[in-house]
Amino acid sequence: MTIAPVQSSPSLGSSGWTDTRLILALEEVVEKELNRHLGVAKEWMPHEFVPWSQGRDFDGVLGGEAWNVEQSQVTPLGRVSLVVNLLTEDNLPSYHHEIATMFGREGAWGTWVHRWTAEEGRHGIAIRDFLLATRAVDPVELERARMSHMSEGFESDNSHSMLHSVAYVAFQELATRISHRNTGKYAGDPLCDQLLAKIANDENLHMVFYRNLLKAALEIAPDQAMRAIADVVTNFRMPGHGIPGFERAAAQIAIGGVYNLRIHHDDVLQPVLRHLRVMEFDGLGPEGLVAQNELGVFLDGLDSQARKFEERQAALLARREARRNAG
Repeated sequence: MTIAPVQSSPSLGSSGWTDTRLILALEEVVEKELNRHLGVAKEWMPHEFVPWSQGRDFDGVLGGEAWNVEQSQVTPLGRVSLVVNLLTEDNLPSYHHEIATMFGREGAWGTWVHRWTAEEGRHGIAIRDFLLATRAVDPVELERARMSHMSEGFESDNSHSMLHSVAYVAFQELATRISHRNTGKYAGDPLCDQLLAKIANDENLHMVFYRNLLKAALEIAPDQAMRAIADVVTNFRMPGHGIPGFERAAAQIAIGGVYNLRIHHDDVLQPVLRHLRVMEFDGLGPEGLVAQNELGVFLDGLDSQARKFEERQAALLARREARRNAG
């Protein structure tokens, strides 16, 4: 059953848009985007991208061969990034709890929550099977990291607000897509690249869903939506920030070119903001204009930070290359 959208009115005002009213108002948009998603999403089978013939027993109960870093062709950068990506995907139960609590489990919202969870579930399955079959990572360290990370759970920075939650996932899904895609390119394994391209395509479709939902929210509650976008962009952090050793891994991933400030600014923030025409959006009240201005100032500063990072990155890579040539 479709719930008729709540029509905005001049008398409603920003303070009138509670989470409950917004969820009701966006129900038909969610239904439309869900149907579009189901029409374009392509079925794919995780097991088809796992080279099972390469698999063999590990040491332990079965008395197989102990893991060694030289057993896989995956690059060191690819290994670090794959582990971060997998451990991020592993926290799916917590993510499901967050969005099911926020959006509900009824109607179009609920159907989307469960569909999204099902699609995300195959990402972790596929990556873990690939890593273990190809012996790309130490299985003991991987399991210990999984236990540690999942034992901490996940609490969204944006659980206080439905609009903040929608704004966050609009950017985060694209960030995840970029991370998976670039990890595949740098992994040094053609099959791994194919697998992560499939996963990245799923993430892109998820981004489109949330981006279009955010666009609709901007139209009915412009000031609140602009405030949410500004807050999310200026305080953004990836969902895997609680992974053990995340900061060190993130530094390696940044220097290696998988995901860094320049990529975040150019390939994640700007495409979504341009599509929504956030910086050209008019019809804002005082609150929305303040948020829009804050966003513009932040983006200018982030671009400057990205340029400085690129300079440091180039210098570091040049020193590494000089050492290799000298050796």
